Amino acid sequence: MNCQNKMRLKLRSALVFLLIAAVIGGISGAFTTNYLLDDKSQEELIAEFYAVETSVSVSPHHIRKGMAKGDNSFILVDLRSEEEYIEEHIVTAVNIPAYKNKDHSDYGAVERIVSSFKELRENNLDKDIIVYCYSGPCMTGRKVGKLLVDNEIYVKHLGIGWNEWRYHWTIWNHAHEWKQTDVLDYVASGNEPGIIEGVKLKKGCPIEGGLGC
Repeated sequence: MNCQNKMRLKLRSALVFLLIAAVIGGISGAFTTNYLLDDKSQEELIAEFYAVETSVSVSPHHIRKGMAKGDNSFILVDLRSEEEYIEEHIVTAVNIPAYKNKDHSDYGAVERIVSSFKELRENNLDKDIIVYCYSGPCMTGRKVGKLLVDNEIYVKHLGIGWNEWRYHWTIWNHAHEWKQTDVLDYVASGNEPGIIEGVKLKKGCPIEGGLGC
C-alpha cells in the first residue's frame, strides 16, 4: 500500500470516528434532556413556571395604582433611546437606554449599561428595579435582564411596554377604571423622571399586595 492510499485510509477512519462521536453525543444529550424533564412531574413543572413568572413579571395595573398612592418601593427604568424618553415616558421612570436612537440598538454598550444599573441598585438597595421597553413582546427588556444577571444584578420586568401603557390604556386597566383614570396623569416628557400630579385616588382592584391585579 503506497503512502497516498495510507493517507486516504487514515482520513476515512478519522471521519468515521468523528461521525460516530457526534451521533453518540447527540443521543446522550437527548437522553439527558429527556431525563431532566421526565424526572419532574407535571405539577412540579407548573409550579416552577409560576415561580419564575411571579418572581420576574410585574403587573402594570399594580404599578399604576401604587403611583396614585405615592408608593416609592420601586423604580421604573425606560430602556428606549434617550430621544424617545425625552419625548414621552412613564412618569417617575429613569432612562438607561439600550438603544442609540429610534432605529438602532446599543446592546454592545455593556459597560455603560451595567455600570448604570449597578449605580442605580447601590443607591436604591430597598427598592425593586423594574424595566420596560417598547411593548410586551419586545425582547430588549429580556436581553438587558440577562446581561444584568450575568453581572449579578437582578431586575424585574413590567408586564407591558411603553406602547401599551401610552396607547392601549383600556387593555390592562379594568373597564370601570377607563373613565376614572387619565393616561396623561401617568406620562411625563423631558429628560427628568417627572412626578405624579393631580391623580385622584380611585377604587380599583380590591386585592392589594403581591396578589393584586
